[in-house]
Amino acid sequence: MSTIPLTDAFSAYLTGEKHFSPYTARCYGADLRQFVEYLSESLAIPLDADREQAAMKRLEERAPGATGSGAPRTLTEVIAEAKVETVRDFLGFLGEQSYSAATTARKIATLRSFYKWAERRRFAATNPMTLIRTPRQAKRLPKAITVAQVEQLLSAPPEDEVLGLRDRSMLETLYSTGVRVSELVGLNIADLDVPGEALHVRGKGKKERLVPLGTHALASILRYIDKVKADPRYNRGFTQGEGRTPLFVNKHGGRLSSRSVRRKLDKYLREAGLDPTISPHTLRHSFATHLLENGADLRSVQELLGHQSLSTTQVYTHLTTRRVQDSYSQAHPRANGDHERRSA
Repeated sequence: MSTIPLTDAFSAYLTGEKHFSPYTARCYGADLRQFVEYLSESLAIPLDADREQAAMKRLEERAPGATGSGAPRTLTEVIAEAKVETVRDFLGFLGEQSYSAATTARKIATLRSFYKWAERRRFAATNPMTLIRTPRQAKRLPKAITVAQVEQLLSAPPEDEVLGLRDRSMLETLYSTGVRVSELVGLNIADLDVPGEALHVRGKGKKERLVPLGTHALASILRYIDKVKADPRYNRGFTQGEGRTPLFVNKHGGRLSSRSVRRKLDKYLREAGLDPTISPHTLRHSFATHLLENGADLRSVQELLGHQSLSTTQVYTHLTTRRVQDSYSQAHPRANGDHERRSA
């Protein structure tokens, strides 16, 4: 089913004003299309492009709730005037389709964002999502691998040729900085701060942050740069200092894709005999976990990961609870009976 002008306007807002990535905007768009399709089928309202365009024009020109044309109604008008019962009926439909709590929660988040925007722009008279609760989800702890497994993975790429050096420096960078794979492939040569041993990273919503780069990762990147700049097969426009020159290039000299990074990681996981379910995001989780296990504070890890909210980072504290408990048991005078017996 085609989209309607009202949901198209919301998608344009996400990419144009909120600076959502194209992927995230597509996910929101898919959720809204499902909502539109449900309303169309359950209320027997066919989607007519001309009528929907006219309804959108009426929304833009009149006060919220003014349909102006009477029956038959359009999907645009139904969405703009939706009550909480409409949304609950849609959630009931999702439940009948056996969607997981996580998927349902995502769709609720999409509708919550949509109606908040629609009410602010006066396309909707009220926000029906204010009375909708997000279903409780089981907490899933982030997966992390051990330092020994990280070392095993990092030693897998060959260092006697350009692409092997590239892969080694990519994996080193993922673990050294905790950047997302989308942030990794978006790096340019100019983002590398060699004297400061850091990377300028563009994260979600085009927010920029400076992340420290470990000496091992920096040395690996510099070896890769020297090698690739000297090889005419890969150095097309590869000049240090050019703002738009990608740091990690593919076999044609262009920018590497996120999917290619995943494929390379899968290859080295097989060669190293490691768990094939390990992903680039696993290295990000491992980066955060190992920092916390070695005494880093949660606020610093939040900044390094580029999380907007501290609550997003707090999930990692579950992985370090045992370390805190062990420290308590060893340090507090009344943590256990053994200390009292030793003092007697």
